[in-house]
Amino acid sequence: MSQKRKIFDVSFKLQVVKMIKEQGLSVSHVCRDLDLGPTAVRRWVQQYEAEQLGQAGIGKPLTAEQQRIRQLEGENRQLRMDNDILKKAFGLLCPRAEVSYSLVLQLQQKAIPVRQVCQVLGISRSGYYEAQQRQARVASVCVTSVHMKAAFHASGGCYGSRRLHAALRAEGLPTGRYKVRRLMRLHGLRPSWKRKFVHTTDSKHALPVADNILNRQFEPAAPNRAWVADITYIRTRAGWLYLAAVLDLYSRKIVGWAMAPSMPASLVCTALQIAIAQRQPAAGLIVHSDRGSQYASTDYQALLRRHDLVCSMSRKGNCWDNAVMERFFLNLKMERVWLPDYANAAEATRDITDYIVGFYNSTRLHSKLSYQSPSVFERESTNKTLS
Repeated sequence: MSQKRKIFDVSFKLQVVKMIKEQGLSVSHVCRDLDLGPTAVRRWVQQYEAEQLGQAGIGKPLTAEQQRIRQLEGENRQLRMDNDILKKAFGLLCPRAEVSYSLVLQLQQKAIPVRQVCQVLGISRSGYYEAQQRQARVASVCVTSVHMKAAFHASGGCYGSRRLHAALRAEGLPTGRYKVRRLMRLHGLRPSWKRKFVHTTDSKHALPVADNILNRQFEPAAPNRAWVADITYIRTRAGWLYLAAVLDLYSRKIVGWAMAPSMPASLVCTALQIAIAQRQPAAGLIVHSDRGSQYASTDYQALLRRHDLVCSMSRKGNCWDNAVMERFFLNLKMERVWLPDYANAAEATRDITDYIVGFYNSTRLHSKLSYQSPSVFERESTNKTLS
């Protein structure tokens, strides 16, 4: 009785050959385990090797289905090799993440899925999307930085984070103060100040002094109710220049000032006369100052009585009784006087006048006035009163 011949399909033959070629098993081992004849198995191996070389193989020619299977296997093998080469190339070249993200964006515009491109490039999709959001944030930061630098330089380089924050919000750029601080550090925007001190108050005199009527009531209900006055010094290469100023406590506006190389009583009288001429105050206005000999002088006191103004003086050695004017002088020096090196009194006078008229009164954002300038604050207060 003849033995029935076994028939094996193509996929079975391919699996047997792969066990020998890829797993390293011997023909005898495979034949013993699968109960196959060694002659047939060796023929399958020879046919496989011939097919790998592009030949038809031994025995029957390949069918159309077999040819298609061989073609797909070859294409798949080539893709794996290309993918391996690409991964090795990226590992060796170590491209920057921005380059990979830019490539993903370009391929995404060509309708290639982000998931597939990220998988091929070996990067995470979350990292790519985070980079896109970061670029959008950087674009908005650039706009904020431009406006912030403009406001900083327009202030003469004296604005800190609070006033820059208020200036940006006034321009329609809602941003946080801590973001402004970070951008200031990033762009190196930092006001630099130097402190100097010269004693200008001479309270050791025999002239009569007035009581402290103001008593630190620094928030009057209307303009021209309470003024404060004081003297400060300005250093120039040609010597000292002295500034006498008068400030309206309601709007923190400088309403009168005068400068001279010395500080006689006529200096403070000139500053007060300018303030009276500009504001035309009613009788009973309180004018507060320290106990200096200039403010206790006969000429100054006569000027106050002539216009029915009430004199008020700080207590001895207590600078806090005139803190608002002291703060103005500090701002003046930090924001303008300590930055340049004045050659003479005329140069200093022009620059300080420009600060008072062109910046402090009209433009500078005052924290006490809800970050408005004194002139704007007075104008809006007047409009509210009239309406």
